[in-house]
Amino acid sequence: MVHLALNGVDHTARPTWKLRETVRFYRDVMGLPLVHAISARGWGTDSHPDFLHFFFDSGLGSTIAFFYYIGTREPEDLRHRPGRRPAPEDHAFDATHVAWLADSVDDLHAWRERLQAHGIQVSADTRHEVIESIYFRDPNGYFLEITMKVRRLGPADAVDAARTLEAGMQLEAEGETNLAAFGSIDDLWRRKGFLHAAAAGVQPW
Repeated sequence: MVHLALNGVDHTARPTWKLRETVRFYRDVMGLPLVHAISARGWGTDSHPDFLHFFFDSGLGSTIAFFYYIGTREPEDLRHRPGRRPAPEDHAFDATHVAWLADSVDDLHAWRERLQAHGIQVSADTRHEVIESIYFRDPNGYFLEITMKVRRLGPADAVDAARTLEAGMQLEAEGETNLAAFGSIDDLWRRKGFLHAAAAGVQPW
């Protein structure tokens, strides 16, 4: 059997209806080189608009890309996102975001200074267990992150992740017939505690 493995992220892609602002932001503010652009007639179906698909180098062989759909208008639910503060105010939309890796806290702070010098509103440093991050938005209102690793992940993190997700999947399944089964994070922590106890061969509380 052939062993398949992924070799990192090649690119992420999102739509934009702000061509000039998007190019200026990623090329001039973020300093990402523009490395490729595709100009094409509609793709695949008759209803697909003509488009530009352009790519910026985001480091280590990865790119961040955008689709500019010629002759179309930005959807109403996206139109009012630019200018929002750099915080996840719409969890469904903002959960989809790009996070770039910085080498140190000093680099993280240097990025904040660079962004603020261009008039970009940047969040305070935010610690998420093993990473520390800053957040901001591009001209399209997309949520962006620059992060640094506080420590490396190890085997204990993988074990904890497996039990966290196992607890969540069990509760999700139970929630299909009992809506109260998975109502808060406390339900997950409680179930995860039972899984840890069972793995250690001790009687749960």
